[in-house]
Amino acid sequence: MNINSSLESTHFESFKEGNETAFTYFYDKYFRRIQSFSVQFIYDPEEAENLAQEAFLHLWQNRESVESINGIQSFLYTYAKSKCLNLIRHNKVKDKFKNDLLNQKERELDIEVLNSIQFDTLELTELERIIQESINDLPPKTREVFIKKRFENKKNAEIAEEMQVTLKAVEAHMTKALKILKTKLSDYLFFIFILICNN
Repeated sequence: MNINSSLESTHFESFKEGNETAFTYFYDKYFRRIQSFSVQFIYDPEEAENLAQEAFLHLWQNRESVESINGIQSFLYTYAKSKCLNLIRHNKVKDKFKNDLLNQKERELDIEVLNSIQFDTLELTELERIIQESINDLPPKTREVFIKKRFENKKNAEIAEEMQVTLKAVEAHMTKALKILKTKLSDYLFFIFILICNN
């Protein structure tokens, strides 16, 4: 771990404990990014600044729910995205054309969130490692069903025949796998979702 990473980890732990100086560190680091991100879509610098202030207030109030340093970025950008979309919906007539435009704008926001976070290669490798470890930790039969379904693109009937189990057993294993992975990867679900949607 380099000095900067160590310093950020210290700030993060202090932030979680309610230290206002640590909060100010992340505020100074991300505030303009959140404001700039928002103004691209609502075209109102003053409203974007208010939205960014609101995002950080919400972060402070929910700091105990943030599980990692990357979780701070995820929290702020997700909140800003939600507020931007609410403002767009509020200011647009909901006819078919505008709804199509809104869907397009939401996708642009998702892409912008991913670009703004700017994962480096190390972070992506770490994310891949965490996902793989979580899959490896699944119970053997559950892991086998999950791999066949998600990575080998096999249908439930094929999996049931290969493993000599019932269709309901396959469905139960998939439900169990997704529940376990959702719990283990809860802090990374936002990034995984965006990455999958834009591949």
